[in-house]
Amino acid sequence: MKLLGFALAGALTLSAFTTAFAADDFLTIQLKDGPVVIELLPKIAPKHVERLKELAASGQYDNVAFHRVIDGFMAQTGDVEYGNMSKNFDARRAGMGGSDKPDLPAEFSKTPFERGTVGMARSQDPNSANSQFFIMFDQGSFLNGQYTVVGKVVSGMEAVDKIKRGAPGSGSVTNPDKMIKVTVGK
Repeated sequence: MKLLGFALAGALTLSAFTTAFAADDFLTIQLKDGPVVIELLPKIAPKHVERLKELAASGQYDNVAFHRVIDGFMAQTGDVEYGNMSKNFDARRAGMGGSDKPDLPAEFSKTPFERGTVGMARSQDPNSANSQFFIMFDQGSFLNGQYTVVGKVVSGMEAVDKIKRGAPGSGSVTNPDKMIKVTVGK
């Protein structure tokens, strides 16, 4: 009976540890229409996931604009250099900046770009992702294997669907919506 008690206690401890560990593999983005919870995928893109968590934990994503939003495609945000609507916001340059951290090497995978997929934005150089990311409104198979997948929306996609759309073609947004607050965890 004592052995069963130890086994049960060990299982409960392991369960609590696993749950606590897994809880930090989520980001919660507060939007004007409600929270969006993203399950991060550290086994697929460990360096990119770590960067997102680092920037969120330090508050750098708070008040950052959705500077490029293309209906039927995706909503892009994360320019912590020029996209912060509370300080140094520059609508002309939003989307051109990043964090003060070095760019990341690509972590491409076979994970497809589907509705709710979160991917890292980059320039033409595959190894140029830094802080910007996008959330897919619909599938985008043409991105598969070309951009790093970092997560997927597990709740709040209805709030993502309400993000203000940009101009046809460019996706440039006048008076954009923003990520009000971004935190690590659910």
